[in-house]
Amino acid sequence: MKRRLYGNEIPPCCEYCESARRGVEGRSMLCVRHGVVPPYHHCRRFRYDPLKRVPARQAAPGGFSEEDFRL
Repeated sequence: MKRRLYGNEIPPCCEYCESARRGVEGRSMLCVRHGVVPPYHHCRRFRYDPLKRVPARQAAPGGFSEEDFRL
């Protein structure tokens, strides 16, 4: 089996599909094949687009003091 970008465990949904675009109000997707659909919808023509993925925010570094960086 071919390994996909970002792993093989990406749930199919129109939010990440290359055939869908986000609607004007942001709560629905405009699919080329099915028209207006909810973002969690998916069909058999799902093709993952890694550019639509929004990465999670990184945790802010904290808890370090001046003593932690002394030799």
